[in-house]
Amino acid sequence: MKTENMRWSPTAGWILPPPRLLGDTAGLVLLFGARDVLDNGSAALRTIRDSYPQAQVIGCSTAGEILGTNVFDDTLVGTAIAFERTRVETAEVAIHDAADSRACGEALARKLVKDGLAHIFLLSDGLNVNGSELVDGIRRVVPRDVVVTGGLSGDGARFERTLVIHNGTCSPNLIVAAGLFGNDLKIGYGSLGGWDAFGPERIITKARKNVLFELDAQPALALYKRYLGDYAHGLPATALLFPLSLRANSKDTNYLVRTILSVDDAAGSMTFAGDMPERSLARMMKANFDRLIDGAHDAAAQTFVRVGSETPDLAILISCVGRKMVLQQRVEEEVEGVREVLGPTAMIGFYSYAEISPIAEPGSCELHNQTMTITTLSER
Repeated sequence: MKTENMRWSPTAGWILPPPRLLGDTAGLVLLFGARDVLDNGSAALRTIRDSYPQAQVIGCSTAGEILGTNVFDDTLVGTAIAFERTRVETAEVAIHDAADSRACGEALARKLVKDGLAHIFLLSDGLNVNGSELVDGIRRVVPRDVVVTGGLSGDGARFERTLVIHNGTCSPNLIVAAGLFGNDLKIGYGSLGGWDAFGPERIITKARKNVLFELDAQPALALYKRYLGDYAHGLPATALLFPLSLRANSKDTNYLVRTILSVDDAAGSMTFAGDMPERSLARMMKANFDRLIDGAHDAAAQTFVRVGSETPDLAILISCVGRKMVLQQRVEEEVEGVREVLGPTAMIGFYSYAEISPIAEPGSCELHNQTMTITTLSER
């Protein structure tokens, strides 16, 4: 397995021109870029198609791009991958209503579930989707030993419009996945947060899928705003600084983190990237700089659990836009923490609206918010 990285900006074009060393041998290209760049970057995308004519190309818009240990804004970053013994297939589905998320997940998975499937890497529209139901739909179809990872596309802190790339297409309302087939692929994964909980744990007393109406029988949005104080004026963007932790009951030790996509003042509700089941327990969270960075470090360490200590060939980093907003000028420290653990691994990624990764075993795939989620790939 071989990789090569590249980066493009609107002012300088290909800052690291595609060396084309992999050329016809590349089977997959990953591209992540700012929405405005993708809206106006048709020439840059054509260059990739021309440089790697045999490759499947997938990618999405972001809230920041990761290449190596650098974090960029308003650029396009890419990695071309040439597998020696792994076959690549891609598939897409259109989504126009979040209510169709589970059905879209099932339909997408059916296109890829074939003999030899080892891994699905998924990229989705970041706004017009219920991420929890999308993942649930995929889980219903994919065998439990197949690892599913990925993320929801971003649009900076604007939450207006996200884009997904599939070969010659770059459009909203799209979900795309790459299926990797073969027995020689080694897949590592890890996902951790690093947020501190505060305030009491509350029961979700009224919710409809990913829309939360009441906590402890109180209007959820009003309660949330009281905790935010002055930050409430910046909703929904400032909600990225104060996500909610979620668990099924008081005995559940697996916590998920949920972040807000939008608020409805008239209804007093908040819409999250994933489901908020009634009777679940929710609690406010806030940032801790050092723990966020430690979380990225520990997520990288998790990737070795299934594959051993050998340095992987490629690491795909998907971190949440909320982490980037909190860390600000320290944002590269979480990427550097990953490098300290993984060593001289090629690294690419983006800042997202949600992350997708198993919690423990491959079949336990979940939607996460506010985490650093890492997928590592290499061939035996």
